Amino acid sequence: MAFQECIERAAGAWQETKVWYTPLAFMPLDLHSLEIAARDARGLAIDAVVTCRSGHLGLPLGAAEIGAVLFGYALSICPEEPKWINRDRFILSAGHGSMFLYSWLHLCGFAISLEDLKKFRSLRSVTPGHPEFRDTPGVEATTGPLGQGVANALGYAISAKMAEARFNTRRHCIFNHHIIVLAGDGCLQEGVTQESSALAGHLGLDNLILIYDSNDVTLDSLASVTQSEDTEARYRALGWEVYRTNGHDLQEFFSAFEKAKATSSGKPQLIIARTLIGKGIPEVSGSSKAHGEGGARFSREARRRLGLPEETFYVSVETRTYFARHKERLRCNYEKWVETYKAWRSTNHGLATVLDSSAKAVSGDDLLASVPTFDSNAVLATRKAGSTVLQPVAKELPLLVSGSADLHGSTLNYIQGGGDFSRENRLGRNLYFGIREHAMCGALNGIAYDGIFHASGATFLVFSDYGRPSIRLAAISQVPVVYLFTHDSIGVGEDGPTHQPVETLAALRCIPNLDVIRPADPEETAGAFAAAFSRRDGPTLLALSRQNVPNLHNVPVQDRRDGPFLGGYVAKRETTSLDLILLASGSELQLALQAAEQLGRGTRVVSMPCFERFERQLPDYQEEVLPKSVRQRLSVEAGVSDPWFRYIGLDGKAISVRQFGLSAPGAVVLQELGITTAAVIEAAQSLASSVLNTH
Repeated sequence: MAFQECIERAAGAWQETKVWYTPLAFMPLDLHSLEIAARDARGLAIDAVVTCRSGHLGLPLGAAEIGAVLFGYALSICPEEPKWINRDRFILSAGHGSMFLYSWLHLCGFAISLEDLKKFRSLRSVTPGHPEFRDTPGVEATTGPLGQGVANALGYAISAKMAEARFNTRRHCIFNHHIIVLAGDGCLQEGVTQESSALAGHLGLDNLILIYDSNDVTLDSLASVTQSEDTEARYRALGWEVYRTNGHDLQEFFSAFEKAKATSSGKPQLIIARTLIGKGIPEVSGSSKAHGEGGARFSREARRRLGLPEETFYVSVETRTYFARHKERLRCNYEKWVETYKAWRSTNHGLATVLDSSAKAVSGDDLLASVPTFDSNAVLATRKAGSTVLQPVAKELPLLVSGSADLHGSTLNYIQGGGDFSRENRLGRNLYFGIREHAMCGALNGIAYDGIFHASGATFLVFSDYGRPSIRLAAISQVPVVYLFTHDSIGVGEDGPTHQPVETLAALRCIPNLDVIRPADPEETAGAFAAAFSRRDGPTLLALSRQNVPNLHNVPVQDRRDGPFLGGYVAKRETTSLDLILLASGSELQLALQAAEQLGRGTRVVSMPCFERFERQLPDYQEEVLPKSVRQRLSVEAGVSDPWFRYIGLDGKAISVRQFGLSAPGAVVLQELGITTAAVIEAAQSLASSVLNTH
């Protein structure tokens, strides 16, 4: 049975009758044991910050009771299976409070030892200053820049809804988890949180629970200095259900959390939990001094007041005993789910194959083979070629989803026949993010963190600046997000300087572990898509043109298709001794090829669609393409030239753009700013002349 048919059948059955997998009922809330656990967690946070002489105490101390309820009772997780696909996802958006998360993961039984806590913020420890995805079991997202965790949670919640719709059946429910994110005043002030919260409300993501650690304090001052809005009213207006609770009252907070988790309102849930920042150190609690490590110098007295012994990194026998029992309950809950999962697999082989595909590396060669070659005389924009390429790639990858920040009609990354994700249709493969580039990029990270779907999204290249913080975090986290960004140069034309990226490519190429691919024609575009969607160890950004470019039929098709995988390749080889190398990317490759026809038989043209991939090739290949002995080199790209000097050297020249763009038709702008074949020829001749004069 075809993948799509499997998905549609399962979705139809699931929508008929929802039979939910229900976790095992736990014993009644043990308030006394959880209070002791909250005390011990405060002690661990104090000791870790004192030991490393840096860190943030405010949140770990102020939210200890929240942690006790979540990790000691309410979260459906399994410490021994930290990547269980139906676990509740907990994200600490206020990542500076990382000792909160590390302490509770340790107590709960994740693979974080007491020694790891003692190495807080130390080199290569699993307890870094801010939570980092992949480094620490139980950490669901790399957070730190405030608000990012909320955007990541949006992506996780979308991923969960898509998984429910595709894989749950009438008889078996294997996905029904929740996304829980803890955020503070700083997170709620960041614009990305507003963008994400608005979209979550619009989409009715009732599997998303945002806990607002409301302590009225930011790093510089009391929050009242910079905010006065009614958060409850704002979130209700955005379509959320809101609860207010005392964050230090275990029973009260638990009751609010259980209501939020059991909701069938079709709304995301906000719990406003009033807390005292730095609770336990009265010398700083309730003030901005509690935010950082300011309270550390009062640690001895604070530990005495909390009832902790002189022994540091102390965990009571009672807490150890409680969490040992809790871990067993969590394991039983997980094993019950495993039985449901096994039964689901035995009766849904097609769906199981689709789900398994999410974890398997996909071959770039297979993806490329699925894309027919273009007509040799084709003339079309690489964004349009990308739209054509996306369709067979999406068939090969049934879990690929494609979003756009209100620009599907321009970025052309719509999956035909894929449907639109919405409240009414959780099967949709096309995501409408609205004019919310930052939230889109943060949510794509969340989808990629979850690891079930292949995440991609689009906007104009110049607006990558709106999503850059999230793009940077995708690179840090090594998650395989694909950005399909179009309108890649001054060739955009009449829209003028605000919409014409000049410095943008150079800025993006500065981000470590981000592959930036700028294809030159339809066949390079096919290779770029295959390279991007087969990469699993980091994000890839495709920079695609608005203006039409010719299919460069004088360059062998296979060379152009393989070029993006290699990063750089010889597009035109010299026919006598090599004395000049022209390097170009994207729409400017045609200019270099045209110029080479007039510059003599000793001219080589190198296409460089992706610097990062070229630099991962073996030195022998790099030398074969760019021999060190040939120092006459000229780069051609309609942007700032800085990145090219690593290839053209001090002896080389660059045809580039050294100012912001102009408002005029694209061809006129390119002519006016000197991005022409004639300019390439003149610069190359000048370069040859200067070398002759030197000698």
